[in-house]
Amino acid sequence: MTSSHLSNNTLRSLSKGVKTPGYDRDKVAPGIVHLGVGAFHRAHQAVYVDDCLGAGETGWGIVGVSLRSADTRDALSPQDGLYTLAVRSSDSEQLRIIGSIGSMLVAPEDPATVLAALADPRTRIVTLTITEKAYLRAPGGGLDTAHPDIVGDLARPELPKTAHGFLAEALHRRRAAGIAPFTVLCCDNLPANGATLHRLMIEFAALRDADLARHIADEVAFPSSMVDRIVPATTDADRARIAIELGVADSWPVMTEPFRQWVIEDRFPAGRPAWEKFGVTMVEDVRPYEEMKLRLLNGAHSAIAYLGLLSGHETVDRAFAEPAIRQFVDALWAEAISTLPEDAGLDTSTYTAELAERFSNPALAHRTAQIANDGSQKLPQRIIASAIDCLEAGDEMVHLTLVVAAWIAACAARADTLPESHFTDPLDTALTPLLRQHLPANETVAAVFDLAGFAGDHAERQTLIELVAVHLVHLRRGGPTLAFAALGIGSEEA
Repeated sequence: MTSSHLSNNTLRSLSKGVKTPGYDRDKVAPGIVHLGVGAFHRAHQAVYVDDCLGAGETGWGIVGVSLRSADTRDALSPQDGLYTLAVRSSDSEQLRIIGSIGSMLVAPEDPATVLAALADPRTRIVTLTITEKAYLRAPGGGLDTAHPDIVGDLARPELPKTAHGFLAEALHRRRAAGIAPFTVLCCDNLPANGATLHRLMIEFAALRDADLARHIADEVAFPSSMVDRIVPATTDADRARIAIELGVADSWPVMTEPFRQWVIEDRFPAGRPAWEKFGVTMVEDVRPYEEMKLRLLNGAHSAIAYLGLLSGHETVDRAFAEPAIRQFVDALWAEAISTLPEDAGLDTSTYTAELAERFSNPALAHRTAQIANDGSQKLPQRIIASAIDCLEAGDEMVHLTLVVAAWIAACAARADTLPESHFTDPLDTALTPLLRQHLPANETVAAVFDLAGFAGDHAERQTLIELVAVHLVHLRRGGPTLAFAALGIGSEEA
């Protein structure tokens, strides 16, 4: 293993064939603060910004903020914020050094510095990838006002812990100083993510200051966006391989696929980079693209994850290669496609063909356990919404509900056929003891729906519970093989 590390000083010594930033990083000014600097952000939004910096738009450097862990800061700061993007197809790998993150902050260590960056007049956009659970929604979809972090942020606004608290306090300070508000761009997998975050922020601010709530409601832009790129977790083997290829060590390279997509509602009063020059689709309405992605890619990902785990598959490509799972996903897509808007010009045939190719990429080694995390927060928009739309339209629907049953069965399998902490969920404190009671399937599903708030008070809620319960009976008796057989899906060998 090489002893030298990736940094500004070692850029010139990297192996030939490695693409490096084509701009002077010393001339880049911060214009974007990003909350939630994880692997996805570094493989997606930061790459598009890097493209813009390379084209001379030097006012859009990124200040990265970790809301919880110092791991990313500790890995990237000694490397001057640089890291390797490894784009992997089934037969090749291309390396690129990304330089768009100029500095890294850890919110719990120094909230004052984070607030200063957010209040800086140069900051015109705040982007977020904090995962669904960090939006702290109650089962009904509104703000969880009883959450201790929300309560704490309202009591001590100068020392926030949540994204809500940081955004509200920064917008308050900017308003008091006569600085125009930044645009808030949500990049998480929430339905109508911009509008959803806007509503949550108004709810939060109203508990603190009615004038601030009106300011956020009337003056702050929250465009919606849809993001898409598969980003598996980086392994030690990846680090070792990348170090050999670079000629220097990189503490946290990012693995990803060639495909990437970003669709953004074009509402940026304070300005924005010319993202459209680098493949971003700027539109008036993101919703059709968002629904297609949530219901076809993310919905299938959840299905593959839970059915794959129950079938003993560690990665997406291996699970998708099982004929029964592949046949199931095709049928799942057919059900979900029927719920998409017909007048939006969506090419679902091409999209699902691309998804099948992406899911089959063995080079990514995308772990089913990684996708399985936080199912209670993901399934409402990925699966439950499609199922309700099918029921309302009177369309036949049996595959969508198996995904929900598979999630319940996979959660119950932890500490049994799966390791105890193989994946996690925000509801585990209540979910785990519930599942250990081994109640009849109908009672189990009804209790889980109550706990997770699935379907709310919708008229079709009981029908959904009954359909999920039938699948859960099959999964309990004979695993995915019996569940598939009940759907007419064969178990032929690959």
